[in-house]
Amino acid sequence: MAKAKETVETKKETKKNVHEVVIKIEGEEWSKALDTAFAKRQKTAKVDGFRAGKVPRDIYEKNFGKESLYFDAADALLQVAYVKAMEESKLIPAVQPAVDLRSIDENGVEFAFKIITKPEVKVKKYKGLNIKPEEVEITDEEINHELGHLLERYTELTSKEEGKVEDGDVAVIDFEGFKDGVAFEGGKGENYSLEIGSNTFIPGFEEQVKGMAIGEEKDLDLTFPEDYGAADLAGAKVVFKVKVNEIKQKVARELDEEFFEDLGMEGVDSEESLKNAIKDSIRAQKEMDVENKYVDKILEEVSKHVEVDIPEEMVEEEVERLMGRFAEQMKMQGISLDLYYQFTGSNEEALKAQMEKEAYNNVLYRLMLEEIMTLEKIEVTEEEADKEATELAEKYQMDKNEFLAQFGGVEMIQYDLEVRKTMELLKELNK
Repeated sequence: MAKAKETVETKKETKKNVHEVVIKIEGEEWSKALDTAFAKRQKTAKVDGFRAGKVPRDIYEKNFGKESLYFDAADALLQVAYVKAMEESKLIPAVQPAVDLRSIDENGVEFAFKIITKPEVKVKKYKGLNIKPEEVEITDEEINHELGHLLERYTELTSKEEGKVEDGDVAVIDFEGFKDGVAFEGGKGENYSLEIGSNTFIPGFEEQVKGMAIGEEKDLDLTFPEDYGAADLAGAKVVFKVKVNEIKQKVARELDEEFFEDLGMEGVDSEESLKNAIKDSIRAQKEMDVENKYVDKILEEVSKHVEVDIPEEMVEEEVERLMGRFAEQMKMQGISLDLYYQFTGSNEEALKAQMEKEAYNNVLYRLMLEEIMTLEKIEVTEEEADKEATELAEKYQMDKNEFLAQFGGVEMIQYDLEVRKTMELLKELNK
């Protein structure tokens, strides 16, 4: 029997960071893969005169052809070929390599891997750009505005004994929607608390509920907007049967002892202490916003002095990552991507196009920071990374090993710390 034989060939394409690595597997290794493929196919192959799983190899090949085993064998060897391509070429992919089945026959299989490595990055200027963060200012108007929101959030609702629904009231209603006399899905609710003026329902609904009394029933003639998410209701004329069960009115709160007890904020027991707490909260949020804008401004300015040819595959991979993150965010809100597309009148292609600029900038900034990291010889030891992992695991109340598994290992902690160190250096260099 012939011994295993592999051929490794590495070619560079027109771009320096795009490589083609050809792996050919033949001989004993290919023969064994074909044997395994036959053993798998034999279990389900049906040939007259033979029981399932008992068809001889020559009979199988006569009925189905040798070629029927080739692709199963190739699939089984793909990972083996990929590992060999990485080991022999010594290349480090910047994105998941693409693979092409170059040739396949009874003698062997040939894979061609397109491996894109990190492109050459030239950062011509990243010092002395004179970029400063904005000053954080907090006005009395902002504090009083937030105080008003806080009082409104703790507003008490009391039931009206009599009277009618007015602006600002909460009407507790039963309702059911009908299109052409037939109830439609999602159009029914019982004891639903509807704040008048919130514009929660379709245009005209809340306006027609206003003026209704407790116990009153009414038919509301309405039309769904033309751009409504559900196609079967968009622009449709409908009737909502509504009954008002209860009317609640808001009672404004006062800055009294009872309010501060309900608030439950440590050290806050007066208007002055509450305003100070609100001021601190606004300051913290503004400082975070200013810091984020400051970082973005530095990255944007430095990127103007960068030369790099970013492969579209790197941007496409980042778009996929952003899509995955967006899908998770929607899922946490109970919305699938299909439902999001329905609500917004969008689709996957449009959403990806929308994310392309952010994806490109993410890749550009990452490559740029990595180059500056190299130029400035910024490194993080395993000990530093391990300490950071311990602290973060404690912060999130997780087992350290579990945290590292989710984060991607100590190496990712190291990389994250190196990026943060690089960013802090950029701030210092560009004040």
